[in-house]
Formats: sequence, C-alpha cells, structure tokens
Amino acid sequence: MKKLLLIFAFAAFQVGFSQQKGNVRIVESKKIELTSELSKDKIEFYNNQFSKFVAALKTSDRQAINILISDKVKDVVTDNVIQQLSGGISFDRKTEVYKSGYQKLLDNETYPGIQYKYVDDQSNPPRDIITVIFENDGKILGVKPEYSK
Repeated sequence: MKKLLLIFAFAAFQVGFSQQKGNVRIVESKKIELTSELSKDKIEFYNNQFSKFVAALKTSDRQAINILISDKVKDVVTDNVIQQLSGGISFDRKTEVYKSGYQKLLDNETYPGIQYKYVDDQSNPPRDIITVIFENDGKILGVKPEYSK
C-alpha cells in the first residue's frame, strides 16, 4: 500500500473538465516535473498552507481540510481519500522543501507546486517525496506522496 493516492488535482480535473457529467474517472498522473522556481516569499506562503493541511490531516479535521483545499477538488475529496492520504504522509517525520516550481496540469493551466522530502532521507534524489500543487491563492489542488519500493 506504499503506492498511494493519485494527486487530487488530476482526479478533480478529470471530473471538472470531463465532457460526460456524472462519469468520474481517476487516472494515474505522469511523473511530476516542476519547471522554473518559486520565490522565497511564495515558498514560505505555500509551505505555511501545507503545514496547516498536514495538521488538519493528522487530527482528521474535515472542516479545516475543506477550507484549505481548492473548490475544484472538493467534490472528489471524500473521507476515504483523506484517510488514504493520512496513511501516505508520515506525521512523525519532519519535511523540508526539496524543489519548487510550476506544473502544467490537465486543464492546460500552470500552477505552483512544491516537492517535499523528509529531513532524515539523505538519498539523492530522495526516496520519498510529497508533491503538492497549489492554486495561486494558496488553496491546495493536489497532494501526491511518492515512496520507493
């Protein structure tokens, strides 16, 4: 069960931008490649939002999670998705920013994203990465933990 969750954004865009209403499909995303780099102010802002999100996941605070995620993904973020995501992020390990930049998604829009690595992971590249895609206002579009086998 190490391989977890598809990124919220990709599922949401499949739902939101699908031509067929009511037919929800979740597809696995391609490898996430961030381009360019975010400014330190933006990284700090988005990092603060992600920290709040992780705290809400840890306490299973659905109301706080709903405040922090984008309206574009609220329909596909069920309690089951939140539970699986909670199992995919280690709350005992400290994270730090590994990479930041912009990611083009299925809607052909470009969104800011940050890849986090665990501080105790000394591998290069890191074995375990958490990729978070944000809207410009700081709302979270997607979270995808990736673990080595």
